[in-house]
Amino acid sequence: MGSAWKQLPDELPEPARRLAEELRAVKDAAGLSLSELAARTHYSRASWERWLNGKRVVTEQALDALAGAVECDGAALRALWRRAVAGPEAVADGPSGAEDAAVEEPAVAEPAAEEAPVAGPAPAVWWRRPAALVSGAAALALLLVLVGLRISRHDGQAAAADRPAVTTGASAAPKPGPTASACQAVGCAHKDPKTTGCGKDARTLQTQVVGKVVVYLRYSQTCRAAWAAITEGQPKDYATITDGTGESETALIHWGYDNYSAMLDAADPTVTFQVCGYQPAGHDCTAVVSDLAMVVASTPIPIGPASPPPGTGAGASTTPAPATPADPAPTDPSAPTASPSPS
Repeated sequence: MGSAWKQLPDELPEPARRLAEELRAVKDAAGLSLSELAARTHYSRASWERWLNGKRVVTEQALDALAGAVECDGAALRALWRRAVAGPEAVADGPSGAEDAAVEEPAVAEPAAEEAPVAGPAPAVWWRRPAALVSGAAALALLLVLVGLRISRHDGQAAAADRPAVTTGASAAPKPGPTASACQAVGCAHKDPKTTGCGKDARTLQTQVVGKVVVYLRYSQTCRAAWAAITEGQPKDYATITDGTGESETALIHWGYDNYSAMLDAADPTVTFQVCGYQPAGHDCTAVVSDLAMVVASTPIPIGPASPPPGTGAGASTTPAPATPADPAPTDPSAPTASPSPS
């Protein structure tokens, strides 16, 4: 079905604008309403409203879910997404290279133009020949001087590169490392807990068994953000974290047996959080909790990867329980198996 779309924001960068327009075209071609699109991709209607109206750039996980749910050119969408998240400076790379070539081209041709009078002036102006010869000789001499300077500079740089570097106490001192995390609170909303570093101090605050699947409510005290994780599942099983304001993010298993979602802002102690798991056998949810920082402060929950509670399967206990760091955490399917996961 067609849609009466709102005008995209004027300040939206061109790559993000093109991505939003293409997402709108895919939705209209599929004939889906926002609610139907949310049901197919397991991302909330509110999230798709933000992405389609240019308020935020769609997440990589949501883009993969869209490509798997409707008929569309997934490779073209991913190329547009990479340009949108790279920022406007990436778009300028192509033209700037052409401008550089245009600037350098006359500098190469200029000496030849100066030397042209030497080849032979017109007979009608024979008395100007000495001046032309002098001008051509001067231009040639200047060109030789410039070439000599470039060669000597290159030789000096090569000699400096061959000499061993002198290490002093100040230069040998280690440089300060990057900050522990790249975001906090609302700045972490809808971002990946692994790439932002928020998974380093992640804790499991709630777990729930759904058939053989285990879902988790994960929280980073440093980033003041929470997210969902799912293990022991199979493709198309998923877990969704929802807060009391209606914001949500989904961890959908595309391949393998586990995954984790993007984050939600958990800085407000009055906002509640809950994680629900879905699979063909049914669905179930963790307890609703709020003030996640207080939960961490008042409960000896170990820092580390998530693990299932005792027992799995349909008959297992459904009481939420703190996790122990014995079992491996849910990992990013796109990451190498040897890399630790923040979920």
